[in-house]
Amino acid sequence: MKLQKKTIDEIMNGLILIFLHEPFKRLDILGVEVVKLEQNEQLEQNEKEQQMSFPVKVVIIGFFGGLIWSLVGYFAFYFNFIRVGPALVLMPWALGDWKNTYIGQWAGVVVIAVISIGVAFLYKVILQKVLSVWAGVGFGAILWGLVFYVFNPFFPGLKTVQSLDSNTIVTSLCLYILYGVFIGYSVSYEYAEQHHELSNNQSEENGEKD
Repeated sequence: MKLQKKTIDEIMNGLILIFLHEPFKRLDILGVEVVKLEQNEQLEQNEKEQQMSFPVKVVIIGFFGGLIWSLVGYFAFYFNFIRVGPALVLMPWALGDWKNTYIGQWAGVVVIAVISIGVAFLYKVILQKVLSVWAGVGFGAILWGLVFYVFNPFFPGLKTVQSLDSNTIVTSLCLYILYGVFIGYSVSYEYAEQHHELSNNQSEENGEKD
């Protein structure tokens, strides 16, 4: 009788443990699944933020690249290292004599900064995967050739390259090359960083699944 009672007690204790343990076990499993789901959502959100932030970075790079190097160009023009200043960009339009004054130079700085955003996106489209200083050098030199050779007829008052003095040619070419390096290397670097981070996130996600 005592043995039977002991057996019944053991069975009851076992059932109690099962009923008590199973809910907690299920809660643990559910908690792990919730954590994994939150991690996956966070990874997806980070990827979306990174994908959205790269174009924004290109806008910032383009704007400040144009702003910085057009200001350097203005100072070079002010100290007579170069015959053309940032107001050159305003020359195709009949805006009055003010564009030949310092107001026109400052207005040219702002216009170049805005146009530079488009230039940065152009570099993004054609050369963003090339993380090299030389790509920026070539890009800047091509821009210089476009402005001073191809688009020269559209800028009244801009002499042909053959008629420009050596200081203007050398200084302007150096400014364009430095500008190209700034835009090119910055865009390519940000692209490489974004691509690297996305690859790491995907590797971590695949590792968690395995």
